[in-house]
Amino acid sequence: MKISLIIPCYNEETSLRPFYEELNRVSKEMDKYEFEILFIDDGSKDNTFSIIKELAESDSRIVYISFSKNFGKEAAMYAGFCNVTGDYAAVMDADMQDPPSLLPKMLEMLNSGEYDSVATRRVTRKGEPVLRSFFANCFYKIMHRASNVDIVSGARDFRLMKREMVDAIVSMCESNRFSKAIFGWIGFKTAWLPFENVERVAGTSKWNFFSLFKYSIDGIIGFSDTPLKISYLFSILLMLGSLTSLGFGIYEGVTAASMPDVTNLFSLLIILSAVLFVGSVSLLTLGILGMYISKVYGEVKNRPHYIVAQTNKKDVVRK
Repeated sequence: MKISLIIPCYNEETSLRPFYEELNRVSKEMDKYEFEILFIDDGSKDNTFSIIKELAESDSRIVYISFSKNFGKEAAMYAGFCNVTGDYAAVMDADMQDPPSLLPKMLEMLNSGEYDSVATRRVTRKGEPVLRSFFANCFYKIMHRASNVDIVSGARDFRLMKREMVDAIVSMCESNRFSKAIFGWIGFKTAWLPFENVERVAGTSKWNFFSLFKYSIDGIIGFSDTPLKISYLFSILLMLGSLTSLGFGIYEGVTAASMPDVTNLFSLLIILSAVLFVGSVSLLTLGILGMYISKVYGEVKNRPHYIVAQTNKKDVVRK
């Protein structure tokens, strides 16, 4: 039986060697299984790709695919899923936040026959900024309520899955990818393996607050129509509000003769506030519609998810 490991890399020159050493140690303990180590270089600007090629020269298990530019982690993971050959496949980060030491336990749970995949989730976020952890928890709660996918708080991309699940993921060739939701949407039985948060072995995170925010918005847009329903609800509320304002205006017009100055000023403020509110909600609704339309536009163009610049794999799949 072969286990394929998919490792997306972007500027990971400081963490690659410690990660490989730990992975090599764990794989030797699992000597009953054949390993395929697939490094996906996502257009790194440092020496990441040079280190990968150096490691590949001394380890025949290593396969590498290097992109022509940075296409993003989702594209790197998709390239990995398209090109693995193992009976099992796992996605892992190269910064050691996905501990290779969990692989034997994950394989044991998967071999029980009860599950199709074993996924990891962090039970703590020790070492992360408090504000980032707060918004991350909020996102998981929103995603769970707004969509019909199985996604839990603290879920990582690190999971070990059977070949059938990998093929299902590859069949979802959409451009707007959010793997955590894709894993839940395709179904299959998943066991969750909790673990304590592990800080990066070296380097810094490539994700800042705004990139994570954009990524979360893409996930919600890609797997939920709740924002459109909220826009529809706002339209109904605004209609009711306009009818109320109309009745208030008629009433003020009848009683304006008794207190002309105060009443007219109050009416003006009410009208101004109503106009500003309606205008802002209209722009918000148009913005939400625009995001959905932009995703449709991206799908229609049908551009490749990634472009391969270099690889040592003879039959590389390019999508």
